[in-house]
Amino acid sequence: MTAPLVRARGLTRRYPIPKATLFERARTSTALDDADLDVRAGSSVGIIGESGSGKSTLVRLLLALDTPSEGTVEFDGRNVDASAGARALHWLRRDTGMVFQDPYASLDPRMSVGRIVGEPLWALGLGGDGQPGGAGRRDRVREVLVDVGLEPDMADRFPHEFSGGQRQRIAIARAIVHRPRLLVGDEPMSALDVTVRAQVLELLADLRRRDDLTLILVSHDIGVVQNLCDEVVVMKDGRIVEEGPTEKVLLQPHAAYTRRLLASIPVIDPGSAAS
Repeated sequence: MTAPLVRARGLTRRYPIPKATLFERARTSTALDDADLDVRAGSSVGIIGESGSGKSTLVRLLLALDTPSEGTVEFDGRNVDASAGARALHWLRRDTGMVFQDPYASLDPRMSVGRIVGEPLWALGLGGDGQPGGAGRRDRVREVLVDVGLEPDMADRFPHEFSGGQRQRIAIARAIVHRPRLLVGDEPMSALDVTVRAQVLELLADLRRRDDLTLILVSHDIGVVQNLCDEVVVMKDGRIVEEGPTEKVLLQPHAAYTRRLLASIPVIDPGSAAS
């Protein structure tokens, strides 16, 4: 059996709770508790659950953006040490990209789009072909802008000149410009309206097929996960309560929490809509 691209075992993250008084005993809050996860290369995994369920904490630990209190993460069989310095984690940054929730806050308004999108190439010392060296970076930036449905000359403009949907396309371009193997989206469509959300969803699906990307998608929108993800992970109170093929979990959930979560999705009554 092929080893997973991402493998997490026993991931736990505790945060200290500030003391109310000098004599109060130290306490912690557990954001993630003993999570195990395997992500196969080329798969698309959705992570769902209520706010505070540990979804974002889990993906931050997988990408070494935070350090676990306990547990281990491996990427392609290699141990991920989040406590290592930035240079020691270059190999992981090279193979991963992330799209954040807010397309307005995630882009530096002082930087041109070309500089924003090309930032991973400069930071990782890569050229336009994804190999070490500086040649072809500007061409690669323009190429990836076209890939996400923007014009290449938009590289000279600034974020305030774009709509929310265009900004999220810019954020996606930045996340894939260095040709990562794994793309992680942390609620990448929650700040977008329905029409733009559908466009970005189609874009992610196209990029995944074309580039054979492995995708991890955190989302409150179960419809997005249903359309884009092969597998789904359900989280509650920092724990994984159910996981499996998307169709099976969403149509035949075993966990009581999953059934409650699915039952909470609003459904329009055709009769009331007609009246």
